[in-house]
Amino acid sequence: MEHVERLCPESETSKKKSSGGKNKSSEISKQKWAILSLSSIPLVMTLGNSMLIPVLPSMQKKLDISSFQTSMIITVYSIVAIFLIPVAGYLSDHIGRKKVIIPSLIIAGIGGLISGWAAWKLDNAYWVILVGRALQGVGAAGAAPIVLPLVGDMFKNDDDVSSCLGLIETSNTFGKVLSPILGAFLAGFIWFLPFFSFPVFCGISVFMVLFLVKSPKKSKPIPFKQFFINVKKTFTEKGKWLYAIFFIGGILMLVLFGILFYLSEIFETEYGIKDVKKGVFLAIPLGSLCLTSFITGKVIKENKVLMKWITFGGIVASALAIISLWISIKLWFLLLMFSIAGIGIGAGLPCLDALLTEGIEKEERGTISSIYSSMRFIGVAAGPPIIALLMKHSNNWIFVILSTLSVLAAIVTLISIKPGAQSEK
Repeated sequence: MEHVERLCPESETSKKKSSGGKNKSSEISKQKWAILSLSSIPLVMTLGNSMLIPVLPSMQKKLDISSFQTSMIITVYSIVAIFLIPVAGYLSDHIGRKKVIIPSLIIAGIGGLISGWAAWKLDNAYWVILVGRALQGVGAAGAAPIVLPLVGDMFKNDDDVSSCLGLIETSNTFGKVLSPILGAFLAGFIWFLPFFSFPVFCGISVFMVLFLVKSPKKSKPIPFKQFFINVKKTFTEKGKWLYAIFFIGGILMLVLFGILFYLSEIFETEYGIKDVKKGVFLAIPLGSLCLTSFITGKVIKENKVLMKWITFGGIVASALAIISLWISIKLWFLLLMFSIAGIGIGAGLPCLDALLTEGIEKEERGTISSIYSSMRFIGVAAGPPIIALLMKHSNNWIFVILSTLSVLAAIVTLISIKPGAQSEK
């Protein structure tokens, strides 16, 4: 018996085709404040994590901890989020997206306050800082990952969804560009000030989402047993490309945060680049990633074949750029190659978001996209400690491993992501 697998449900495809171009643009313009508000969530969550990267060497000295312990300040945030994101996704499918997002932002802000207070007041602050970071991870689990399904709920047309997801991913990457500069700037006054700034950003985002985002009306929640059957059916029918997207997203984030951790260390130890100057240098490859995400979101529209090949090409470019650092790690060459890697990653992420969001029915969208977000957080969590351990041996091993993982992700993209109909026996 032949089974046909599609990356886009037929019901949504037909809706997409029946929509006129004028309706598309008007729908986007009507929701511009809602889109801006939703974009603030990944921006804030990224600031909460990436803002600490340029400050890690200073934290290591101030707290008198090892490089591996320092990397755990980033990693614990992600580890907690990994396990709670699917729970948040399930809850958002049942009680509503905003009812999960707003309390999560508040919890994340409280976590920032705890970490900042510990760094300010306690002599042995490390473990309490980790507790605060864990709470931030709890908040992150219910905030940024829920944005993807909410965007899918708000727009009927795939073109609108792709465009908005491109903006959301751009906001995420812009947060990564801004983070090292802002983090280094704030730490220039007091090293733990980045912790205290996070609740302020969370408060702004809560206000915007509360008053500017209107969630679509939800139908009566599906009973848990039926919901579980539907999710299981989704994985049975679409598992091959879903698992592929989960894997690729995780690898791209591992490579990205591995690069950031490596650069933060190497800038200070090898080149004496510190403080705001280091933040500016870290922003160079991240800026290329941000710009590429924005352009990609505009270009891909609803063309899923194009999404696949942009993702594949971007990952290959990233792998080639990283392995090229085997030749030299002169500062200009390091920045150039990691900027190319940033372009490759920035090209792939909006495509993966769009393929996933447009390919899942709304009833299961929160749960499925939350699993994808968990995979991305696994990459974020794994990157810094892996690089911290490898830096004890050889820089070349870092480049080999990161480029090999990228090649593996490119192969998975080529083999497992098949837009349109795919026949299986």
